Amino acid sequence: MVLPTAYLPPLSYMESLMREPATIEQMETFEKQTFRNRCTIAMHNSQCTMHNYELVRLTVPVKKVEHKQLTRDIEISYQTRWQHQHWITLVSAYQHTPYFMYFADYLKPFYEREYKWLIDLNDEMNATLVSLMNRQRPSAVSRQHSARTEDWSGQIWTDKHPWQTELSVLDTLFDD
Repeated sequence: MVLPTAYLPPLSYMESLMREPATIEQMETFEKQTFRNRCTIAMHNSQCTMHNYELVRLTVPVKKVEHKQLTRDIEISYQTRWQHQHWITLVSAYQHTPYFMYFADYLKPFYEREYKWLIDLNDEMNATLVSLMNRQRPSAVSRQHSARTEDWSGQIWTDKHPWQTELSVLDTLFDD
């Protein structure tokens, strides 16, 4: 199986990685505004009421992409403090979830080290996420579907909030 690179990918992507060995495509033309350098998380905090939450999109900034530039050649830009902002956002969104404190130490180094290439950041982060999901609860991905909805995948607060497709796998990882 061949997959594009992805930053904090959706659960469907991680399920594919966990099901069978995958090759990450590096020779494709980099597509802007895709999950290659973006993810979406659901921000749940004390100011949010039952059906009120915010979808937050996190983007890894990349240096100017030339026309038809290969994914393997995409460099991360550090002109902004994106790592600090992403980490603060993740802490704010997930600090009250059951597993965040347990997994935070595994994820924080990705927001302290500077990676030159986007593909290196994504590959290392996704390998860590697969390892954590396998170690944490083998049933996290293959959990029985809820009687309320057929496409439940373990997103946090799904009993209080409408289903959101393609949220980052972090919603499943940090859930109980």
